[in-house]
Parts: sequence; structure tokens; C-alpha cells
Amino acid sequence: MKRILFVFAFASVLWSCKTTSSAVKSTAKQEIAVNINLTEVKEDKVMVTVWAPKINTDEVNYSLPKMVPGTYSVDNYGRYIEDLKAFDTKGNQLPVTKKEDNTWSIKNAKSVYKITYLVNDTFDTEHGKGFGKEDIFSPAGTNINAGNNFMINMHGFVGYFQDKMDLPYKVTISHPETLWGATSMTDLDTTATSDVFVTTRYAELVENPVMYFKPDYTTFTVDGMDILIAVYSPNGKVTAESITPEMKTMMTAQKMFLGKINSTKKYSVLLYLSTMSDTDAKGFGALEHPTATTVVLPEMLPKERLVESMKDVVSHEFFHIVTPLTIHSKEIQYFDYNEPKMSEHLWMYEGVTEYFANLFQINQGLIDETEFYKRMSEKIEHAKKLDDTMPFTTMSANVLTEPYKDQYLNVYEKGALIGMCIDIIIREKSNGERGILDLMHQLSNEYGVTKAFDDQELFAKITALTYPEVGEFLTKYVAGPTPIPYETYFAKVGLTKSTEKEPAAIFVKGRTTYFKINQQTKEIFIKQDIELTDFYKNLDLKGGDVLMAINGKTYSLDNVYTMLSDSKNWKENDPITLQIKRDGKEQTIKGTVKLNYEEKEIVKATDASKSELKNAWLKG
Repeated sequence: MKRILFVFAFASVLWSCKTTSSAVKSTAKQEIAVNINLTEVKEDKVMVTVWAPKINTDEVNYSLPKMVPGTYSVDNYGRYIEDLKAFDTKGNQLPVTKKEDNTWSIKNAKSVYKITYLVNDTFDTEHGKGFGKEDIFSPAGTNINAGNNFMINMHGFVGYFQDKMDLPYKVTISHPETLWGATSMTDLDTTATSDVFVTTRYAELVENPVMYFKPDYTTFTVDGMDILIAVYSPNGKVTAESITPEMKTMMTAQKMFLGKINSTKKYSVLLYLSTMSDTDAKGFGALEHPTATTVVLPEMLPKERLVESMKDVVSHEFFHIVTPLTIHSKEIQYFDYNEPKMSEHLWMYEGVTEYFANLFQINQGLIDETEFYKRMSEKIEHAKKLDDTMPFTTMSANVLTEPYKDQYLNVYEKGALIGMCIDIIIREKSNGERGILDLMHQLSNEYGVTKAFDDQELFAKITALTYPEVGEFLTKYVAGPTPIPYETYFAKVGLTKSTEKEPAAIFVKGRTTYFKINQQTKEIFIKQDIELTDFYKNLDLKGGDVLMAINGKTYSLDNVYTMLSDSKNWKENDPITLQIKRDGKEQTIKGTVKLNYEEKEIVKATDASKSELKNAWLKG
């Protein structure tokens, strides 16, 4: 999973039925048959019918997940289910009791023929409170927008019977002829209004999302992998074709970087673009699956920013095919959807994945050394703002509870830096011949998709496959409370840290902004409860001023991201003209740009004697 926080505020939002007969109960073999009816949406709800397998107990539980792999948060998908009923073969209702948010108990279970229930979607209940402690992360959520879009993350629509999770699932989705389902699964129904998907068990079903929309997609092949790019843009601002060249370049580079580690034959990127209305998605980022990634981003992003965000999240999610999708512990292999036990190794699942998402770009020539060092320096800066003494393994195992879950974001910061340090150690000890990608190859051969490791054995296994120094690092800095001395590891490859003053963002401060937006009028206005910087003081701007236009370009809610992007190109002492509204009166302000500066740690290559090892690290 990769979350993105687009830092700006709205007035009330701060970022941070009837079944068809096409599915019938099988008597030839034990399976779970499901129908999801998208053709008759009532009150923004979808009817789901589940035909039960043979049940030999007097009572059985039917559950939807409390959480799903990759999210690291308790979401309780059962909250979105209404009016669950159970029937025997004669159509008589059986007694049903809701035990808790996600589980229903069915009496006289030996007689159960089918169950029915209504599904509410999650997108229209999001509040966008930062990273959404109460909300379901949008890429793991569901959308029901009749006639336009359905985001079918299966865990939000389909549950499982107690002790029947390993049975095959046959899911029939009835849909309008105008809508097409983008997925990595194979549709076994050739008709235009019905799709049939079969998976070997519930866990496989959950890993295969489907997005229904008016078709807008591209396909291409990279090194034997068929890739689908599907885009839902409600206002037609973005097309699949418009972003495919950048996606193809990136994913080709990723495949080249990974080499033989991946054998996936089909991969789908399902991009949902949000209008950011009150009833639309507000949690931005992506969620990985073995053969797909679901992505949610704002539709209003400028093309360049959208592509950069796609590169950020899709590259991260794609590398999850290495870990945890290939290399993982028993907690992942035998994931309990309603009583989840978390693994100690988020440093690898998310951290090494995030490291690869940056390393491959310098390795394949998509970015230069300066940009790579800048990214690693920013991760050090961000990690320092979190608890640098909390053992990473402890945080990982307890990430669902406080105080550990508040440190989750460190998996993208310190987690990636852990991967970097291990990479450097292996490069140094092997004289540049091997790195952490080689280690992942070895672990993949040792374990793989169907064989899980014990949490407690991983460090010893890694040490045996690499060097004692790697084991010492893991014990001291990953399992222990000692902060990592990054300078020590940079020095091994000839890098030195220093502090320099750099221009700071004009409209953004940390994870907040210097402005708000009135959702009704779409006007952008300067905050009144924040200390303004020299940029604002130099132009005599005041809290409450409405920013109407800058240098002749009008700005509002509809293009606020363009304003943020444009401001990055302003230089010290550039002439600037603003049209503002103050106390209801419009006026023009002319002046010059006065940038804000802040001290930042930067990394530079300073020791030429280590250049060979450095090049092996970055280009090996």
C-alpha cells in the first residue's frame, strides 16, 4: 500500500434489489456461487446473492473482512452490509443474528440454500481526515455510481462461510451493457451484460479487483507481461492513452531492474480519478495485489503532477510482487481476515518495496544521482519527525494498536532507509558484486509464493545468505531501539551529508497549507490563523485575502494544484502581479517574489576513491 497526502485544505475537508438467474448453485462440486447485481441499483446499494455450499453444522457464520492484506488498518467492511437474509431451498427465511460488525450467525445451517444482502459503498462516506482513521482507504474501498462507475474491491462485496474459505468461488457480475469491467481475471462469459470469474479460494478472489466504467483503457506487453492501464475520469480530463507512454517507460524499467524474479503474466492498473465532491473518494494512493494495483487520485491534478503521482504509487505497488506477495511470513500466507495477526517485517514488505521504487529509477537512468540522494535525504528528514527509537519489528507486530499505528508512515521513510543500508553493506562486503536485490532473489528461491517463513527465523536466514554484518545491523537497528547512523553507511560509498539553505514551498508548510478553500464559492483564501512568511509580508498580503489570479492566470478549487505547481517555478525577485479580494473589494498587487528558505540536509558524492562501489550500488 502507498498513501499520498496532497496538502491543501477545503472549508470542511483537510487532506491528510433483485438477483438474476445467471448464477446457479452447483451440485457437481463444492463451490461458493455469487451474483453481484449492478443493473438494479437502489438507493445507492447493490444486491448480492451467495449460494451456500453444503454445510454440516447446525449453525454457521458468514463474515466480511475486518481488514485485508496490505492495508494495516482495521476497516470492518461488514459495516456497509444491510438486510442480510438466509433462505432454504423452499424460500423460507432462516434465523439470522448479527454477532458483531462483520459476522452473521445463521441457524438451521444445514438447510441454508442462499443468503442475500445489500452493499453500501465506502467512497461516499469518506471525510478525508488526513489519512482517514475512521475511513476506509479509498483504493481498498468500494464505489457504487449507477451507470457510471463501480469499484469492486471484492472484500467489500463478498464474504466467506466459516471453515469454507478454501472452496472455489464462482462470481457472476450482472452489469449494464455500456459498462466494461477492467481486471486481471478472465471473464468466462462472452455476453455483453454478464461477467463470470472463477477463483480457487476466497483469498484469491480478494486479490482481484474489478472496475466497471465506460471503456477507456490501453494494453501493451513488456518482457512477456501483458499490462492493462484502465482510467475512469468522470469529467474526461484524463485518458488512458494520455498517461500510457510514461507508464510503459516506467514499467519496462521495473521489469529490467527485477530480472527473473517475477513471472506474472498479466498486470492491471485500475486508476479511479476523484472529483473530490462530498460523496467521492478522498484517500489518495494505491493498494497492491499480485496481478493488479488499484489507484485513486484527484482528477484536478495537472497532467505532470498526475503522472508523477502515478509513477510514485504504481512503481511502489508493482514491486510488492517481490514482497510480501512472493516473500512473506505465515501471518501473510494464512491471513486471518477477522482476527489478523501482524508480521514483524514491515521494514521488508513496505520499506524494501519503497526503496526499490526509488533505486530502480537511478538504476535504469530515469533520474540522476542528485535526485536519488535528495529523495533519501528527505526520507531521513521525515523519519526524524517520527519515533526513531521505536524498534521496527515491535511497531510492525503491533501496528494495529496505539502507540504503534501512529508510527506506520515510517515504513515508507525509515523502512526504505533500512533497505538502503542493507544494500550498501552487502555491496561493500561483496566488493560490489551483490546487493539487496540479489538477496530478494535468494529469498524468493528459498520461499516463494506458496512457502512462508516463520517471523522469528528471517533474520537468521538473511544473515546466512549474506554476511554477519547484515545480521548485526538487523539486530541493532531494526529489532533494537538504536537510531541508524546514516553517515556511517553513506561514507562506505563515498557520500557526505551537509546542511544547505534551500527555497521552501510558498503555499505549503509541512503537512498543511497557508490557504483554505471555500467549497461553495471555490475561492482560495489565505489563512488567518497561521504566521505568514516573507513571501506574503513582502506583498502586504493578509489573512482572509482571496487569491483570484496570479500573473494573469485565474485560480480556484478547480485548478488549485496548478497553482501549487506554477509556484515551484517562481524565482527570487521575479516580478509578480496578484488580483485579490480584500473585505469584498477587488484590488491588484504588484511586487516581486520573496522566497522562503529553510535548512535542509543534503547528500553529495565527495570521496572519489569509493566511486566504483558507489556505481555498483546505484547501477549494479
